[in-house]
Amino acid sequence: MTHSSANAVASNERLEFLGDRILGLIVAEALHARYPHDAEGALALKLNALVRQETCARAAEAAGLGEHLILANSESSSGGRRKGAILAGACEAVIAALYQDGGMDAARRFVACYWADAFATLGDDMRDAKTMLQEWAQARKGDSAAPAYTLLRRDGPDHAPHFVVQVAVSGRAPLTGEGRSKRDAEQDAARRMLEQVKPQ
Repeated sequence: MTHSSANAVASNERLEFLGDRILGLIVAEALHARYPHDAEGALALKLNALVRQETCARAAEAAGLGEHLILANSESSSGGRRKGAILAGACEAVIAALYQDGGMDAARRFVACYWADAFATLGDDMRDAKTMLQEWAQARKGDSAAPAYTLLRRDGPDHAPHFVVQVAVSGRAPLTGEGRSKRDAEQDAARRMLEQVKPQ
C-alpha cells in the first residue's frame, strides 16, 4: 500500500475513493438487515459511527496494515504508520482492492471480520456526548447556554499527541477531558460532564 507521501502519482488515493463507497454500501446493507425497525435517521447515525475515520483506523490496526505501508522516510519517521488518517485510507484502499479482485463477497468478509467489534458497540442512542450535552444544556437554558470548549494543553510528539480540553456549562464547575485528538478530548470532557448532570 503506497501513501501519497511516497508516490503521489501511484498512491492508494483512487482506491481509497472507491473503498470508501464500497464500505458505505456494505455497512448500510448490514444495518438495513440488522435493524429492520430503525428509521432512516437512526440508521444514518449508526452508519456514520461505522464509516468514520476513527473506526476505519481501528480496523486497519486490527488487520496489521500499518506495517505494510509504503511511506516517505519523513512520514515514516514521524509516526505515519500509526496516524489515524493514513491507516483509515489504507483500510479503504484494501477494501477496494478486495472488491476489484474478489468481488463484493471478498470485501464483505473483510468488513465482517474487522468491523465486528464496532457493530457490537452500536446502541439505540447513537448521539455523541457533545451532541447530548448540548441538547441537555439548551433544553434548560436556551441557545445561549451551549457548552463552551477550551483547549488547555497539547503535548506529546506529532505522531502521538495528547490533548486536554475543558468544557464549561452554565451553573456547573468546568471539567476536563483528554484524548489523542482535540475532538476525542472534547468528547471525553462532554462525557464527564454528562455523568454529573444527567442524574439531576
